Order: sequence, then structure tokens, then C-alpha cells
Amino acid sequence: MSAARAKGWERDVVVAGDRSAIEVLSRGAGPGVVVVPGNNRRAHHYEKLARGLAGAHTVHVIERRGRGASAPQGPSYGVETEADDVLAVMERTGARVLFGHSYGGLIALHVGLRESLDALIAYEPGVSIGGSFDASWLEVFTRQLGDGRRVAAMATFLKGTDLLPFRAGPLLWAISLLMLRGSGGRETREMMPTTPAEIGEVVRLDSDGSRYAGIAARTLLLGGEKSPAYLTGVLPQLATILPSAEYTILPGLDHNAPDLNAPDTIAQQIRLHLVRGERHGYVDHDLEASLPTT
Repeated sequence: MSAARAKGWERDVVVAGDRSAIEVLSRGAGPGVVVVPGNNRRAHHYEKLARGLAGAHTVHVIERRGRGASAPQGPSYGVETEADDVLAVMERTGARVLFGHSYGGLIALHVGLRESLDALIAYEPGVSIGGSFDASWLEVFTRQLGDGRRVAAMATFLKGTDLLPFRAGPLLWAISLLMLRGSGGRETREMMPTTPAEIGEVVRLDSDGSRYAGIAARTLLLGGEKSPAYLTGVLPQLATILPSAEYTILPGLDHNAPDLNAPDTIAQQIRLHLVRGERHGYVDHDLEASLPTT
């Protein structure tokens, strides 16, 4: 029995448009929800989120390129490559609801430009509007990674992305060492080479945001109160650009709410968004009243 199956996952491999293999982990029963992980994340990091949705949905978490049994990024890699992969998974599973976290949220938005969806939910999507995403650290990170200085590269990443509540060099170095050599360190080391191309896409796609006006799906944009301003500041801008969008800043949450710190809360937000869209033909007023809104 595979490790995925032993933990309640069903594993499948979908063939993408360029004939590449894309691994998918699924669990639950009901209408499908596809989950697109963020940078430096694997499908299994969203296990608790999937469990929170699995009572009413079949959740399909994509193992993005450069991870697990999925194909490498390849020389022609871009957001559209990832969008192709998501579309292949949606076609295979019949799912019409999409959730993306961080860089996965950017991918989800670009899927929404190409496909009619029942609903789209993105948690702090990696969107840069007017230079809002500062990737000035990327050149140093890439050089350090190429030189085999992975701890230094991780410290550069953590400082540059401002995802921790402190910026002192010794603390960042110690956490980087733990991330790379502790539990899960091997996965982290294997994923680090995917970062330059992914962050490079965020920079390449910097714009005034108007391209996203073509997303027709009912869209929920989520962010955490404790997250850096460059991640949450674009949400109200996107909410005014997308024709059918709303945004919510969730109190007490940070960038890793969907995968680590508050997956149950994010699952509730997803369910509420779907209930509000009357996908199931009812409105759960108790659930709606219990959750924060803007």
C-alpha cells in the first residue's frame, strides 16, 4: 500500500497537455475542489485543509511541477504551463471549483482567465501590481543556491519575503538550518530549485492588474491579518478589478494559514463561499454567522 493511500489519499497521475505526468492526491466524496499549492509546498502539506472539505467534496491536491512524481519545470516553464496542468486535472476529475495558495493562487487566477469555473478562491495570491512584490533578493538567492549554499539561500529567501515576524540574521540562519536539516528538510532542499522560476513569473507578470478583469468566476480573495502588506494589499485592488469578487482579511492569521496554522478556518471560508453561491441549494446561516467578514 502506498504512503498516500495509507494516509487516506488516492493517488492518480494525469497527463498534461505537453504529455508530462502530473501527480494528484485526492480524498473525500462529492463535488470536486482542486487545490493548487504554493511555493515550497507539497500536496501533502494541505492534508488538513483537504480533510476539512472532504465531508462534502472530493478534494484533488496537485503535486506541482518539480515535486513528487510530477514532471520537472522544464525549459519552457511558466504560469501558463502550470495552468495547463490544472486544466488537465479539472478535465480528468470534472471539478469546477479551484483553490490556490500563494503562488498557487496566481496560477488559479490564470486558470480563471481561461476556463469558466463555478467558484475560485485564492489565499494571498502571488500577484504583483505596480511593483508591489519586491523580488530584489532573488538574484542573490539564485546565486547562493547555484553555489550550493542552501542555508544562506534559505535565509535570503526568508528575509526577502518577510514571512517571519523577525529579520535578525542569526535567527533567520538558525531557522533556515532547521528547515533544511530537520524533519521535512529533504523535501525543502529538493523544492528550492523551483523557486527562481516561480518568483521570476511573479515579477514577469507585474502589471496594473487589469488583465484579471477577464475572470468571470465568483471569486473569494483571502488574506491574513499577520501577513506582509505586499501580500494582502493587492486584495482590495483585485476585488475592484474582477467583476465578481470579494475579499476578506482574516484576523490572527498569517501566510501559512491554509497549509500549517489554520486549515480548518480556510476550509470553512471555502465552504461558506460555495454555500453563498448556492451550489448546494441551501444557505447555512449558522456557519455564515460564525465567520468573520470584511
